[in-house]
Amino acid sequence: MAPSSTAAQMTAPAAPASAASSAGASAVASSFAALLDKLDYLDEDQIEQVRQAFRFADKAHLGQLRSSGDPYITHPIAVAALCASWKLDAQALMAALLHDAMEDCGITKADLALHFGEPVAELVDGLTKLDKLQFDTREENQAESFRKMLLAMARDVRVILIKLADRTHNMRTLSDMPRSKWGRISSETLEVYAPIAHRLGLNQTYRELQDLSFRHLHPWRYDTLAKAVARSRNRSRDSVQKMQGEVDAAFVRAGMPARVSAREKTLYAIYQKMTEQHLSFAQVIDLYGFRVVVRSVLDCYTALGVLHQAFKPVPGRFKDHIAIAKLNGYQSLHTTLVGPAGLNVEFQIRTEEMHIVAEAGVAAHWLYKARQVEGGVAEHMDSQWLQSLLDIQNETHDAAEFWDHVKVDLFPDAVYVFTPRSQILALPRGATVVDFAYAIHSDVGDRTVAARINNEQVSLRTELKNGDVVEVVTAQGARPNPAWLGFVRTARARSKIRHYLKTLAQTESASLGEKLLTQALRAEGIEQLPDAQTHAALWERLLRATGSRTQAELLTDIGLGRRIAGIIAKRLVGLLAEGGLRPDAVLLSRERYAAHENVSQGGITLDGSESAPVQYASCCRPVPDDPIVGYLGRGEGLVVHHARCGVAQRLQRKDAERFIAVDWADEPARLFETGITVTVNNAKGVLARVASELASSEADIVRMDMDDAMATTELRFVVAVRDLAHVEAVLRNLRRTPSVVRAWRVLPQAS
Repeated sequence: MAPSSTAAQMTAPAAPASAASSAGASAVASSFAALLDKLDYLDEDQIEQVRQAFRFADKAHLGQLRSSGDPYITHPIAVAALCASWKLDAQALMAALLHDAMEDCGITKADLALHFGEPVAELVDGLTKLDKLQFDTREENQAESFRKMLLAMARDVRVILIKLADRTHNMRTLSDMPRSKWGRISSETLEVYAPIAHRLGLNQTYRELQDLSFRHLHPWRYDTLAKAVARSRNRSRDSVQKMQGEVDAAFVRAGMPARVSAREKTLYAIYQKMTEQHLSFAQVIDLYGFRVVVRSVLDCYTALGVLHQAFKPVPGRFKDHIAIAKLNGYQSLHTTLVGPAGLNVEFQIRTEEMHIVAEAGVAAHWLYKARQVEGGVAEHMDSQWLQSLLDIQNETHDAAEFWDHVKVDLFPDAVYVFTPRSQILALPRGATVVDFAYAIHSDVGDRTVAARINNEQVSLRTELKNGDVVEVVTAQGARPNPAWLGFVRTARARSKIRHYLKTLAQTESASLGEKLLTQALRAEGIEQLPDAQTHAALWERLLRATGSRTQAELLTDIGLGRRIAGIIAKRLVGLLAEGGLRPDAVLLSRERYAAHENVSQGGITLDGSESAPVQYASCCRPVPDDPIVGYLGRGEGLVVHHARCGVAQRLQRKDAERFIAVDWADEPARLFETGITVTVNNAKGVLARVASELASSEADIVRMDMDDAMATTELRFVVAVRDLAHVEAVLRNLRRTPSVVRAWRVLPQAS
């Protein structure tokens, strides 16, 4: 596919064209000329490569129009121009020009690699949505597309810079789209792309995306607020100009060169503050601020002193983001001063280098290279977060779950805490001790059992505050608790816990599956499971017949109830028979005579320590010494029911082959939940007496609710008990309690 130039076509003799197409060609030519004017930081060879990419994209999009009626190619040119303002390299600009070619024009990745090289093809591929694949829901498609984009971004941050430029131009021209699409696109921008821009420190892009989204989500509110700000600007112009004059004069007197510029809160920031703090516009007092740019870090602190001498500072409104940078690399001193007419004005004090990073974030990397500024900006580029995306992907293969993890970390509002060795860690606001442990190392997080903050013992769910010194206590045999997922804040901690629990569940399911298959084989007259190494060929044939990839996968499927142990056992016996191994007649007859009469698979002993593969049914809540049956639900593992449970009896009539014999171990390893209902006469303090009686009977209250009547109240408890005898003792004690009319255990009705 040979590239061609629209510009060349326009200068060559051609058939008469309509006024519209002539205007479109003129728009393309002027747009591309404006882009070329921004490329003075590239050499001639690189500019020629960009021209070639433009010609290729122009031909690919020929005949396509935007909603505004402009030729489609004007959009990729505008995206490339935004990237050029960040001084991105030639490869990124080429990818920006070509970013819709694969998605909309049928161009393949191989075509791009052939014409422009593998790096450009990889960038464009990372920007291409997954519209060509089939997904069950739009949300699934969106989650998978975001995952693809973010992983490409983690490998090469230029992907997200081009994507943010693409989204910014789309938002600038959103008014040309049908109004029915404004809400969805603006919400997605506000919830996804603006936070990513913020997380990567692209504050200018972040603010613009927020304002554009606000404008299209709430047009009336946007216009009303814009008019209010314009009126306030006119009223405050004299005060702001007076303050700027006084600030300039203060720096002249101090003999310090400084660039002072006024700035105004964005409309969305004002709207957010009004809605979150329930304020009227008149109550928002910090609409205006100043930015002071000086030569060095030392000058930043000197400038702070100059300002505090000139104006009275507002107590508690000073923040040092230079000594402790924000998570996205942002550095500045913040102070709020009382200006003329009692106006509160925020000042941000920074160096030129800090200003570039503050406005352009990760894009500052290329701006720095263009300016040939020495300095370690790479440490501000949030490479840790980008790397964490790859870590999360390694442990989370579900797109929606991956996206859930990433959203947790998109807002870099941080707390700064210290290890006992005075190492500083930045964590999201609301982070807990467990988040801190996983931030140190996943092994530390997995083995955490206790913690101390500022030398005081605290619970693991304690939220951290700025300046806390945190010490984590670990134990060799400890492992993550599923309850931690209810309070951890960071995506890293959440993904590590889930990964551990999934791995553990698979291991335990495989162990249960092996036990069930062994018992099913014994019922067929085979003493034990064939050894995987000695009978490798046999296992290979069995796996081929069942469609499983590995022995572990087959055993896990049995443990989770996806496959029936008895059916697999019969198939295995057939394969063994072909190899000359016959069932043991004595074992066969003994097992069959001893088999449980109501179930079709071998039995299993339970003590409550089985974890993930075994669940105790909430419909009947069996406890040790209750008669029980086990049901291998499809994908649920083993579900244990009370033998008289109506749910279990209905399942047994419909799906008898999925039931196995289960029995209680002599020494249960934990407490079990059961339901107790207590009817009491309405009297003062009766609930406290019942709760006290349960506590003295050593029955832990897990949950409680109640129904009031005229004279009596029905209290429904879920309590944790040791066994059936403990339940009966608890009920006896309750029945002797004053004001208790009746107490009984909740058991399901037989069907």
